[in-house]
Amino acid sequence: MTTAEIAAASRTGARSEAHAGVPALATRELYKSFGSLIVASNINLELPRGARYALIGPNGAGKTTLINLMTGMQRPDRGRILLEGHDITALKPAARVKRGLVRTFQINALFPHLSALEAVTLAICERDGHAGSWWKRLPSYREAVDEAHAILCSLHLGEDCCRLTRELAYGQQRLLEISLALAARPTVLLLDEPAAGVPREDSAALLQAISALPAHITVLFIEHDMDLVFAFASRIIVMAGGQVLMEGTPREISADQRVQEVYLGKKRHG
Repeated sequence: MTTAEIAAASRTGARSEAHAGVPALATRELYKSFGSLIVASNINLELPRGARYALIGPNGAGKTTLINLMTGMQRPDRGRILLEGHDITALKPAARVKRGLVRTFQINALFPHLSALEAVTLAICERDGHAGSWWKRLPSYREAVDEAHAILCSLHLGEDCCRLTRELAYGQQRLLEISLALAARPTVLLLDEPAAGVPREDSAALLQAISALPAHITVLFIEHDMDLVFAFASRIIVMAGGQVLMEGTPREISADQRVQEVYLGKKRHG
């Protein structure tokens, strides 16, 4: 284990002890509207530390808006957002990332001319305040390179780490985006449709990689592929019309008549 990994493990352990019993992420009466259109109506959620949650609902339900509010991309009209018990409602997105709240996007935003290893190393150097000079003295950042390689290997990208991003298959690019998020050492990871555009034959590998994320990371992901949702999530949050319709286990969600009517339709899971 590298010095950086030992230090990260120590910080993670200290945070876990200090915040035992406190939700990793919570919202309190979160409300947002655009004129007469209400996109988030008094949303109260609590994500326990290490939880694996899915967020589902029909198009226009308010799922991405909720993620945007949590991450600071949009500001709520009222309500609060708590990260490990601390109010982060007024913080800018970058400050939330530094506190451990990290997201990916539905559409990839990658560096096509960098290799996967270079991209993740750059993200680590940015986290550590060395992004402006990392490429000039790469040997000085051997630990960053080693950490980047370890992250890529954990997501089954080790063998392709030196390939340019634009040469990677789309499913691999989605995994690279998650690798970049992990470089920020998140305590809470929000994934916006990680399987969007990924061929069906590659989605199982993507699910396996997400399922193998470190247990201390709390994961909330938006996904329309119900097979992935029911295979991965321990609990599911259903939104409709800017409100939380229901939260429950996969079995409870599958059996609920309201969820059947607004989203699942005739397709059943159990």
